[in-house]
Amino acid sequence: MSSAEEPSGTSSGTSSAEEPPGTSASEEPPGTSGPVRPRRPRGRTALIVAGAAALGVLAGTVTGYAVQYQRQPTPLGPLAQQGLAESKTAPADKNTTARTVSANRWDEKSDGDLRRLLVAKPDAAKSGEQPAWQDLLLSSADYEQPDGAFRQFLRDGFRRSATTSWSQDGKVYVTVMLTQFRDDTAVVSKDYARQQQEYMPDEDYAGNYGKPIPGSDNGHTYVFDKPVTKAGYEPLYEGRALAWRNGVFMEIQYENNSGPVSESALQALAKQQLERL
Repeated sequence: MSSAEEPSGTSSGTSSAEEPPGTSASEEPPGTSGPVRPRRPRGRTALIVAGAAALGVLAGTVTGYAVQYQRQPTPLGPLAQQGLAESKTAPADKNTTARTVSANRWDEKSDGDLRRLLVAKPDAAKSGEQPAWQDLLLSSADYEQPDGAFRQFLRDGFRRSATTSWSQDGKVYVTVMLTQFRDDTAVVSKDYARQQQEYMPDEDYAGNYGKPIPGSDNGHTYVFDKPVTKAGYEPLYEGRALAWRNGVFMEIQYENNSGPVSESALQALAKQQLERL
């Protein structure tokens, strides 16, 4: 067989005749990998239709503006009326205070000077400490575990505290404290007051559940069942008042080194302090 002979079953004449028109032998069948085909060119008809559509949209927009221009204006809503009074807001200066910044949220009782809410000492009493601010360190130092109290105050959002104290006849000693927390997400002042009340029935403290303060739904006074005794000293009798009102936690420490604490005197003092809140 010569080199010019075709393989059996094929012929050069019939191969090209059996191919469909418009194709070549080099093209691969659909579904196989091959060169990317070029995009079919857009005809003139498609361009004409697209241009007509664009002109139609433009004409409709112009017509809409023309119709709207002929109509009477619709009155604006109440909050958009012209001629409203201008805002009185002014930049901060040397006269700006916390009260002026928060004028719409200011509360005379809870946001004012906390020292002014402290109950006044009796006329015959001797001042131990004039109404004064008490910082976080001093507030924590009043507790048996100052470090734990300090951490709790920080966690609960301690804001400020004010205190005053006095003595009467060298026998009765009274300390009043008002404490505020930053009640941003929870009423911490109220929760703190309840925590303090929970441990008062323990034997190491009052040993009883106390009595409600007149006019209060959450305040209680506690006269301790047992005095504090120490060799070489007179017994020290204690009383305590705990309450909460308007975001302020109130605590009164009442001590007597000559005899049992007068419950009526303690309740009268607690009621008077709550009324100032």
